Order: sequence, then structure tokens, then C-alpha cells
Amino acid sequence: MTELFPPIPLSAWADSKETVHRFTQIVGKIRLDQAPPRNHWWHVPFHLTGRGITSRPMGRDLMFAIDFDFVDHRLVINTLAGQTVSFPLHGLSVAAFHERLFTALSHLDIRAHIAGKPYDLTDSIPFAEDTTHAAYDPHWVNRYWQVLSQVGLLLEDYAARCNAKTSPVHHFWHTFDIAVTRFSGRQAPQPDTADPVTREAYSHEVISAGFWFGDKNIPEPAFYSYTAPEPDGLTEEPLQPAQARWVENRGAHLALLTYDDARAATDPRATVLTFLESAYQAGAHRAGWDTSKLRTQYAP
Repeated sequence: MTELFPPIPLSAWADSKETVHRFTQIVGKIRLDQAPPRNHWWHVPFHLTGRGITSRPMGRDLMFAIDFDFVDHRLVINTLAGQTVSFPLHGLSVAAFHERLFTALSHLDIRAHIAGKPYDLTDSIPFAEDTTHAAYDPHWVNRYWQVLSQVGLLLEDYAARCNAKTSPVHHFWHTFDIAVTRFSGRQAPQPDTADPVTREAYSHEVISAGFWFGDKNIPEPAFYSYTAPEPDGLTEEPLQPAQARWVENRGAHLALLTYDDARAATDPRATVLTFLESAYQAGAHRAGWDTSKLRTQYAP
């Protein structure tokens, strides 16, 4: 039986994570080029499958989809015409992955154009030149997908408890997290300095909940929630369970529950749902949301 939350310490797969993160950015940028835009960038993220993650169907002319298979560790391209092209992920540098993917697309008569550098990562090595990132440990990459899948189901449960406008549960390739977002329905003020990505993502009041695998700022996997715009007094609100806390990150505050604290709980699933609900109530209370009108019949 698969453990609900198997261990995934960042230190065990940090190099593989950096490689896979860049793989997903390349495919994600193809979707950005090939899919019609949706509000809040919902057209861009990956969705989960029974074997990995998918770009979902896209295409300006010929419909196609690009899937990461993290069971057999292959990239798979399928087209509406019934064509399939795949190649192994293990043993490829970012540059080699980039070359093989675009060669495969060319053979399928698919013309995609992307910005050829990573977005918001620790370096800006062009994908086509990046031979630095080449680590790929199949065990830990499969573990990443297992955790992503279990957390995805949990976030679906959390999403079902609110009848506000709610995003899909999706896996973002820029931040490498999985998240779901609730909306109050009110527009949010936008500072003049907001970049186009931020302006579209946070055009309305939101409370987001999600999970990431750790980074240089918070070097361990964790569940999180944030409210945007951040209301006054947010960090004065209580969080549950006792291990949860408020942390500062990039000039804002996050509610945080580490993955290991959730794993150690008697009922990890209930513990995470309690945490996410407490963070939602904290943000909604301080931001003046009427949560009594946003509950569903599915809410416990």
C-alpha cells in the first residue's frame, strides 16, 4: 500500500529537481505559446495524470498534448492525427531535452516558439545551452509525482468545500508548486509597478492554498496558504495545528505547515485540511469575506 505522504527531503533530490523543473518550464512555455489565454493564467499549468503530468490538449493548427510519464520516465507527444513520439527522460541534460523535444515537434509539423531562458530561477542559462543541469534520479522523480498526486487529491477535497469561484488544482511550472485558489469575487487594487504576470494573476482578491517541494528560501517541503492582497493583521490570526506558523517570504506572509509535521500527525490528511481551513478563515476574516455565503453542502 502506498504511503499517503512518503518522505521527500529536498536534499535527496535537489539536483534532479532542478533538472525536471527546467524540463517542465520548456514544455510549459510551449503551452503558453499554443493555448488560448485564460484568466489568471489558468491556461498555463500542468494537470495530473495516472502516470505523471500533462500539458493538456493544445495547438494552433494540429491538436497535440505533451505528457511527462514519471513511471516509465519518458516524454510522450500525442497528436490528433494519431501520431505518437516519445523519448526517455533519464540521462538528458536540459540542452539535450530541449533539442530532442523541438526535433520531435518539427517531425510532427508543429511549430512552437518560446522564450529560451528559465523563468524566475537561480540562473538564466539558455535551455539550448544548459548542460549543467543533467541529474535525473528515477526513484526520486517518481516520488515527486507520487507526492504531487496525493497532495492533488487532498487539494481537490479542500476545493470542494467552497462554492466561491475556485481555480482548478494545477501544477505551476514557474514555481514548481501545486495549488488551488479561492476568490472573493471582488477586484483587487493593482499597484502601478505590477508586472503583467502579477497583474493578471492577482486581478481579484484571492486566498491560495498549495504545496511546494522546497527552495533556497524555505529548504524543505511544506503546505502553504496566502491571502492577496494581504490584509492588515493577518499574522495575528491563529493557525491550526500547533506546528503551523506564519513566515515571511518575498515581502509577504505565508501560513506554513511543513510536510514532515503533517507526516508525523496521527491523521496526516485531516491535519492538512485543518491547517488549510484555518489559514483560509484567517485570511477571509481579515479581508472581510462573507464565508457563510461561500460554504457548500460538501463542507463538513
